[in-house]
Amino acid sequence: MRICSLLPGATEVVAMLGRTRHLVGISHECDYPPEIRAKPVLVRATVDAGLSSSDIDRRVRTTLQAGRPLYELDETLLVRVRPDLVIAQTLCQVCAITPSQLTRALRALSSPPRVLSLGPSTLDNVLADIERIGEAIGRSQEASTLVEQLRARLEAVLLQVAHAEKHPRVACIEWLDPLFAAGHWVPEMVAFAGGVDVLGTPGSPSAQITWEQVRETRPDVLVIMPCGFSITRTRQELHRLTTQAGWKDLPAVRNGAVFLVDAAAYFNRPGPRLIDGIEILAACFHPSLRLAVSPDAAQRLEDAPASTGTHSAVQP
Repeated sequence: MRICSLLPGATEVVAMLGRTRHLVGISHECDYPPEIRAKPVLVRATVDAGLSSSDIDRRVRTTLQAGRPLYELDETLLVRVRPDLVIAQTLCQVCAITPSQLTRALRALSSPPRVLSLGPSTLDNVLADIERIGEAIGRSQEASTLVEQLRARLEAVLLQVAHAEKHPRVACIEWLDPLFAAGHWVPEMVAFAGGVDVLGTPGSPSAQITWEQVRETRPDVLVIMPCGFSITRTRQELHRLTTQAGWKDLPAVRNGAVFLVDAAAYFNRPGPRLIDGIEILAACFHPSLRLAVSPDAAQRLEDAPASTGTHSAVQP
């Protein structure tokens, strides 16, 4: 079987189910596990991801308003690799190649492949899609086993946070300029980790918000997870929050409960590592439970005035 996966989360699933060698094409964002990085890249972004948050947002809006694509598909390479299966998405036109773009490209193939379109908006959807991918690539039993393992980890987190004294009020920021509150599966992740999301709505898209809304919710914990950003990338633009009026008055800031997380790896992509993200959140919300988290996954912002932004890893 020759598989093209145009979604990072789906690529992770294909690899976890033992079909890495069958991957003949991936997207520019597919970077995990490391062994897939040498695969042919079929997609490139038309907006430079190195721009500032505000410039990225402006370019995205302008591009969409003009009816131009945010991603380009290498149709010549697609024809050359001759996939039997293409895994794509219907969830977000900002995140990946759209179905209409893919349909046009596939017309160039002499033998059209099967297309598996994914559009998860909840954790249950994500887990169900793992089984759909497993069925499509001939790994149904392995997919069922993986889902069982992921659900067992979820149950383990629930048992751990059940002993917590408090379920904190949590605000998850998915974009810095303009501000967006994380939606889709993130509010569920917060709940599984023993928190209460005060900005997002489970199963609904991420929503643009104002700084005043953040202040009004008075979160006990603030999790900063800009879409597609690493912790290092987030730090480059952290001043967009720390210079806001009333930043130091937020309960989360006063209590040292502001966390930067590896959003690209553990929160933005619908895939198995969302469960890692829940474990990360549980460690951030409930330090008394002494749950270990890698500093590459989450870092606490310590006493973060606008001029410094010092930090430490989340301690077990």
